[in-house]
Amino acid sequence: MLEVECRGSPRQIGIQHGRAASKQISGSIAFYADLFKKYTGKTWDDVLPIAQTFANSILQKWPSYFQEIEGIAHGSGNDTLDIIALNVRTEIAFGLLSENHRSDGCTTVSWASCGQYFLGQNWDWMEEQKQNLLLLTIVSDDAPTKKMVTEAGILGKIGLNSAGVGVCLNAIRARGYSDTRLPVHLALRVALDANSAAEAAKTLEETGVGGAAHILVADCQETISLEFTFENCIRLLPDERGVLLHTNHMRGLHRSIDESPEEDSFARMERIQVLTDEVLSSREKLSLHEFSGLFDDHDGFPQSICRSQQEPSEDATVFNIVMDLQLKIARVRLGRPCCVENEYILSFQDY
Repeated sequence: MLEVECRGSPRQIGIQHGRAASKQISGSIAFYADLFKKYTGKTWDDVLPIAQTFANSILQKWPSYFQEIEGIAHGSGNDTLDIIALNVRTEIAFGLLSENHRSDGCTTVSWASCGQYFLGQNWDWMEEQKQNLLLLTIVSDDAPTKKMVTEAGILGKIGLNSAGVGVCLNAIRARGYSDTRLPVHLALRVALDANSAAEAAKTLEETGVGGAAHILVADCQETISLEFTFENCIRLLPDERGVLLHTNHMRGLHRSIDESPEEDSFARMERIQVLTDEVLSSREKLSLHEFSGLFDDHDGFPQSICRSQQEPSEDATVFNIVMDLQLKIARVRLGRPCCVENEYILSFQDY
C-alpha cells in the first residue's frame, strides 16, 4: 500500500497527494467509472454534472476542502470534477442505485470497557480497488495530524488523529442524496479534523450528510454512533458495557428511507454480538491483538465477518484496522485478517 505524507496549505496538501498517487487516482477513477455504470446505469460523463452540483456546494460551504480537491486534480493531472466525483462516490453509487448491489463498510466495533478504548473495523469492498488504497498522513497547522486508510483521490476515510479521535464507516444501501450537505467521505474528514469526538459529532449533526451512512466517531471520553440519511440523523448509544456494534443496515428508525439492507448484514450483526459477549464473559481486559481477533471470524463464510470474494459474495475484506485511542496508535492489516498481505503501524510519535 502506497504511503503518502502531505503538509502545508489545503492546496499544497492536495497537490502532494495528487502527485504521489497519480497512478492510484487514475485507478480509482477507472474503478468507479465501471461501478457507477453497473450500479446506476450512468457513465462517468453522465455523473460529472451531478459532481458539479456538489462542487458548487463544497466551494461555498467548505472552501478549504475544495482547495484540497483542486490541488489533487492539479497534482494528478485530472479535472477537478473527476476528483469531486470520487469524493461523492457514495452519494452517486448508492443514492442513484438502479438495482440492489453490494455496499461497502461492513463490521465495526467500538470498545470502551475497563479503561480500554478500542475502535476497529473490516472494510469490505471489491478486491480490484485494493491496489488504489493509500496510507495517508496529513499535517497542517490548523487541525490535528491525521492518519487514515483511504482510496486514492478521496479526502477522508477510516483512521485516527493526534488528538485521539478515531472514525469508522459503514455504508448503508439506501437511495437518495442531498448535494447541499457534506458528502459522506468529507464527513469522515471533518471527524478526523476534530479535536474531540463530541466536536466531530456536533459539526456533523448540525451540517448533515449527503447520503446514507453510519459514522462511528470515538475518543477516550465517549463513543458516538451516527446513522445518517440525506434527510436526518439518529444517535445510537453504546450498551451498558461500553460496546457499540454496527454492520450495513440501519439500527435506528428513520422516516421515509428507501433502504434495501444487505441480506448478510443481520447475520454479521448477530455474530459480532456473540463474539463480543464471549470475550466480555471470559475476561475483563484484552489486548489490541485480542481485540483484532474479533474480525477474523468465518461463521457464514464466504459472507462472514472476515469475507471472501467468491460466490455468492461479491466482495472481500480488503483491510482491517484496529485503534487504541488511549495510546493513539492503530494497526492496519492489508487483505483478509486470516490471510494478511502486509501490516502497518500508525502512530504519532514523530509528530
